[in-house]
Amino acid sequence: MGKFLVEGQRSLRGRVSINGAKNSALKLMVAALLGRGSFVLENVPKITDVETMAGVLRALGVEVTFDSSRMHLDVASIQGHTPEELVKSMRASVQVMGPLLARLGQVEVARPGGCNIGSRPLDIHLAGFEQMGATIDVNGDLFVARAPRLHGADITFRYPSVGATENIMMAATMAKGETIIRNAAREPEILDIQEFLNGMGAKIQGAGTSVITIQGVSELGSTDFSVIPDRIEAGTYLLAFLVTGGSGTLDNVIPEHIGPLLDLVSKMGAQVEILERAIRIAAPPQLKPFQISTGPYPGFPTDLQPQMAAVATQCQGDSRLEEAVFDRRFGYTEELKKLGAHIEPNSHAVVIEGSRRLRGAKLRAGDLRGGAALVLAALAAEGQSTICDVEHIDRGYEAMERRLQGLGGKIIRIEE
Repeated sequence: MGKFLVEGQRSLRGRVSINGAKNSALKLMVAALLGRGSFVLENVPKITDVETMAGVLRALGVEVTFDSSRMHLDVASIQGHTPEELVKSMRASVQVMGPLLARLGQVEVARPGGCNIGSRPLDIHLAGFEQMGATIDVNGDLFVARAPRLHGADITFRYPSVGATENIMMAATMAKGETIIRNAAREPEILDIQEFLNGMGAKIQGAGTSVITIQGVSELGSTDFSVIPDRIEAGTYLLAFLVTGGSGTLDNVIPEHIGPLLDLVSKMGAQVEILERAIRIAAPPQLKPFQISTGPYPGFPTDLQPQMAAVATQCQGDSRLEEAVFDRRFGYTEELKKLGAHIEPNSHAVVIEGSRRLRGAKLRAGDLRGGAALVLAALAAEGQSTICDVEHIDRGYEAMERRLQGLGGKIIRIEE
């Protein structure tokens, strides 16, 4: 078990290079199950979710080696039973269903775990598989899917689910005929998966739009690929500069992937300079309050909502944050209150009073992004804060404490 000790009220300054996207790397690892041969993935973040997924792949028969940010995958024969203890620790492990069903004709997967931020039902995934000819049996926490060979289908999602879009898209690459996914999620990570699969020999077009078309092929090979930068990590460090009244540069970032955030912080008074693969940010003397409502891409990302709450405590006036994606995403606010934040719930939203003088406290990270928000708030608070259960943060941020130290933050990690 680990914890962070954070001494607050130190302005962050300097440069930070953004790692590869967690939500792309995990899905590219899974997509490799559809092919055969040797893969090299570049710009893979060293986070615990990647280590967990590597364990899932090894249990399925894949050889995985990981050195620095380069991962080698050798895929030959695989089997379709995933390790329950690993699957239950990470939501993204459900993505093996599509590739294994397409390649093996059946798959058993335990109900996936992950952060407790709200209901994330699998019915969109399962209904899509059924439209493609699969039969689904549910036995307690175990899902068993079978299909001698999937066939193409015209599938319309009731909600643009990222996971379901990726899962159905991967399954359809080896289905018989054409599959069309309507009301598909449009996140940049999905375009990454399309390009990776097409490099393996798939025939997919439309990723990044609401309609994706897949022409099934009989087999797939291998390819090498570099993961896009992590837009959520980029947003988190950008907000760390703001909440501490600092300034700095984000390197290895794709600015258009965080367009809504850049527009928002500009309206809040921050100085933003957008370069080709970098962003310069400087906090204003006073941050203006704001209103946001989260939504599917290209809307404001739900994974940056908790970090914005930390920033809201330092604005000059009240800010309102509405959550339209996950119904339990505001759990972290109880921890922010321990620092002295004044937060009022309002239906699916919260109103946060600005200009609050935060003071150090003992805090507990309950999920990945909520934990990041607590770190940002602690950096702005007077005195020392202790943040426990930072394993949640390790799931999505590589060595966050060392990277903040490099920006002038006073933060250390203690293992117990």
